[in-house]
Amino acid sequence: MTKNNTLSWTKEAVIYQIFPERFANGDSTNDPENVVPWDSPPTRENFFGGDLQGVLNKLPYLHDLGITAIYLNPIFKANTNHKYDTCDYLMIDPHFGSEALLKQLVGEAHKLSIKVILDAVFNHCGEGFWAFEDLQVNGEQSKYKDWFFYEALPIQKTPPNYQTCGGTWYLPKLNVQNPEVESYLLKVGQYWIKRTGIDGWRLDVPWKASLDFWPKFQKAVKAANPHAYVIGEVWRGPEEWVNGDMCDGIMNYPLRNAILDYCVYDHMDAEDFDYELKRLLNIYGKTAPLQMNLLGSHDTPRLLTLCNNDSRRVLLALAFMFTFIGIPSIYYGDEIGLTGANDPDCRKTMPWQEQGWNQQLLKFYKAFIKMRKDFPVLCCGGFEPVYIFNGVYAYRRFDDTQDVIVVLNPREERSQVNIPIPAQLAVHLNWKDIFTGEIFRHQQSGIEIDRLESKSFHVLVPERKL
Repeated sequence: MTKNNTLSWTKEAVIYQIFPERFANGDSTNDPENVVPWDSPPTRENFFGGDLQGVLNKLPYLHDLGITAIYLNPIFKANTNHKYDTCDYLMIDPHFGSEALLKQLVGEAHKLSIKVILDAVFNHCGEGFWAFEDLQVNGEQSKYKDWFFYEALPIQKTPPNYQTCGGTWYLPKLNVQNPEVESYLLKVGQYWIKRTGIDGWRLDVPWKASLDFWPKFQKAVKAANPHAYVIGEVWRGPEEWVNGDMCDGIMNYPLRNAILDYCVYDHMDAEDFDYELKRLLNIYGKTAPLQMNLLGSHDTPRLLTLCNNDSRRVLLALAFMFTFIGIPSIYYGDEIGLTGANDPDCRKTMPWQEQGWNQQLLKFYKAFIKMRKDFPVLCCGGFEPVYIFNGVYAYRRFDDTQDVIVVLNPREERSQVNIPIPAQLAVHLNWKDIFTGEIFRHQQSGIEIDRLESKSFHVLVPERKL
């Protein structure tokens, strides 16, 4: 699956994404000024006081949930609440903690067999980045003037006369083709691995930067830790990102689009869905198990909100993600039913009063994670569609020792559905739904489902042999 098996730890990984400013406030002494109450509505400007100590304090919760890796949105010194405007790449934001605290967090996470992945925001920096500040002050005399792209000097912010990320004035674009910038960022990539023991990087908007930079970054990261996992943020066109040269895997937004269209929006029938899956699997090839599959992130509306608060739709999408090839990921709070429209509403604080949690949803998340541990075939086995009919899609995950049949139905209720299975599986008399315990008999032509409910799924395993 991977070169020299250096990423074997990803085979059974489940990633949990944390937006640090909104997850947990573990140390009120480092809060920014004028923090708002924890349950206030989020805006693009307000601060709540979430920090690394909060993440450290909640490691028992994450361990109990069953996840095996944490992906942290940016934690370096910056001026905004999202921290994508880095001011110092070699300094933890003081409102989040310190380098020593990050090292402690990584160490405690590792004791629980949880990896830690950081966000690499290298296409652009913040307007408070020391090199850009020098350019603003010294103009043509600045020794950092070739670190950026601009039309003229002096720097003008309204409108910006320098290249930015997305036209945002406080996000000046870095010239990663400049050898000095390249050297600096490669140093950053290795620094945090060597100093704190982190386990990988997520690359922010990597397509915006020179693509020549990322193979060098990948090489530098692997030199510091051959087992490090590098994920690229990719929304469309994954072809050039999956050969292993620039990253190990991507945030699998192309797959997310297909899952939502089939399981949530009813924009696809089973045939369309199968076509999209085969197309993506053909693109990913042997790297398919390394893709970070997701249903939500800090850049999307919450899953439950997209499903119009219909938990059946949520469970359908989750059932597929947790039984498909690749690494499932969870956006913090989705597991307890957090809702929210697009940014900033999708960046609400994590509510820690359990009486407000969707306990049924949380139970399913835990069960899905446990399922992948109990049935390694879901992590490493083959994939084979076995039934494609109108809205119903069924597939088999298999290896030499295990077989799992998954049946999805986002459409209307169906009766007398027969799921054909390979002849060698006919020795199994019964198939058991691992969530409900319901038994389905294997008849001569396949697995008989008398009643397949609307917006339902089954994950079936052989119950016993003749």
